[in-house]
Amino acid sequence: MKISEKENYILIEPLEAPVVDFVSLLTQKHEEFEKKNVVVNLLAYHNLQKEEVLGFLEISKAHQMNEKSFVLVSDAVTIDELPEEIIVVPSLKEAEDLIQMDEIQRDLGI
Repeated sequence: MKISEKENYILIEPLEAPVVDFVSLLTQKHEEFEKKNVVVNLLAYHNLQKEEVLGFLEISKAHQMNEKSFVLVSDAVTIDELPEEIIVVPSLKEAEDLIQMDEIQRDLGI
């Protein structure tokens, strides 16, 4: 797994692992980044399935409880297929924009 520190979030990308293994590794290392906004780039998984994305549900909920953003980037699965606790956008730019909007809302107490 590749981790890059960005201005207001951490970008996490898998390194050629099945999604299930990646979710497991991410769960194990979650304490390292639980207090930061996170973008997980899943664009390398062209055949990503809804069931695989649901593996991120617990991490996503934990981030929301900590008032931090957890955004998945994938163009293989749409947000309509997933529970509202999982945020999926089709591009890194949209993920960055979403985190900025979340930060503004949190600052305003919305």
